[in-house]
Amino acid sequence: MSSIPQNQHRYPGPPSLSLQSNPTGQNDQSSSGAPPKSQKQMTKAERREIQERQRAAKATKAATTGPQTGGTTTKSPRSAAPTPPNQKKSGRGSESPVQARGFLAAGPSAPSGKSTKESKAAAAAEEAAGRSRGLRIFSHFAFQKPVVHLTKGDVHPAIVRLGLMFAGFKICGANARCIATLSVFKRVIQDYTTPPNNTLSRHLMTHLSVQISHLVSARPMSVTMGNAIRQLKMEISGSDIDLPEQDAKDALCDNIDNYIRDRIIIADQVIQETAMKKIHDGDVVLTYARSSVVQKTLLEAWAGGTRFSVIVVDSRPMLEGKRLLSVLTAASIPCTYLLLPALGSVISEVSTVLVGAHSIHSNGAVFSRAGTALVAMMAKQHSVPVVVCCETYKFSEGVRLDSFTKNELAPPGDPFSSIPHNRPSTALIVQNQPNLEILNPLYDLTPPSSITAVVTEAGVIPPDSISSIPLALGRLV
Repeated sequence: MSSIPQNQHRYPGPPSLSLQSNPTGQNDQSSSGAPPKSQKQMTKAERREIQERQRAAKATKAATTGPQTGGTTTKSPRSAAPTPPNQKKSGRGSESPVQARGFLAAGPSAPSGKSTKESKAAAAAEEAAGRSRGLRIFSHFAFQKPVVHLTKGDVHPAIVRLGLMFAGFKICGANARCIATLSVFKRVIQDYTTPPNNTLSRHLMTHLSVQISHLVSARPMSVTMGNAIRQLKMEISGSDIDLPEQDAKDALCDNIDNYIRDRIIIADQVIQETAMKKIHDGDVVLTYARSSVVQKTLLEAWAGGTRFSVIVVDSRPMLEGKRLLSVLTAASIPCTYLLLPALGSVISEVSTVLVGAHSIHSNGAVFSRAGTALVAMMAKQHSVPVVVCCETYKFSEGVRLDSFTKNELAPPGDPFSSIPHNRPSTALIVQNQPNLEILNPLYDLTPPSSITAVVTEAGVIPPDSISSIPLALGRLV
């Protein structure tokens, strides 16, 4: 039997033999007797093949020399056990490409060092996130954010203050938030100065976008705010560029005042006059939470000589019905206060249900405070008419089918009664804990089938004709 010559790589052979005997992939052309080609003379495929051979050789060398078991070094790549190393590396040069890129999972057999610390930190963060947010199905809700004093961009101080009030739920209600936003925008516009080589109609839009972004970061924008801001931007874009700057700003402020007066204040007065006709002597009117237009309607009806009683249904955590209750009782209106679970015991005595709305959509669905849908559905089961008082500027052309797709979360808790008296009221607030998740959706969706009529400044509209509101208003929503 003839022996294999030592310089086996000089004989032409298959690529597999060349890969084992000549790992660097160089001087491959000498096997055929021809002079080796330079990099410029090689084709792209030949250069790529050499690079692949070099990578394979480095990986084989790292696999054969890296893992050590009992002080012995494995020589053959085929006989090397695929066990991860248990010792610290002296440098990154002995790591395999997979180890160097951090693809090895952290575990008892993973190499110690920075990668291990980062993996442990990531695992701890993931575990903490799993404890703090157990209900992942509600993770898309707009959770209440901590009050942040840092601002990005040129944000007006009045906007910062308003954002803090929004985040702390100091200003609640669609009308109150819209009026507060437009009033602050008047101050922003008056303090605004057009930079050189710019026009007010273009640069003011950019300046207001920063203010709007800050308010949205504090609390999601309501439909009423969106409609008002859209109308304000239309007024800004249509302003005359030849008009002096101060005159243009005064005109914009006048337009804001007109919007508040026409779309909110006067609209509420018209709704009050229409809704008062639905209340008669001896009626028992039920309302849920607190709506500013419903409150004005009840006070106006009582002042007009109609004698009735009111049932105020409330629910945690906002307990907004307490504010309505204090106003109605101060006006000598007989009231009954109860929480939402007790609704079934009094619904049979109710004559009319009056509720407000956060927004109303083109399919007739009403987006309002959480619990309104339950009140409306139970009233329908007992053949009690449900009347929604809503301004037309709360109309949204979108179709909403549920309150799960987009919603807000109310504050995490409210102080219960101060009993026992030896504990402060702040100690009785329900807060999130490692094994407790507080979930308080702020709104729910009332289907149009549970609504009898919607009272607007344009008249009494059935829920299946809500989509005609833009046409009735000349498409100015």
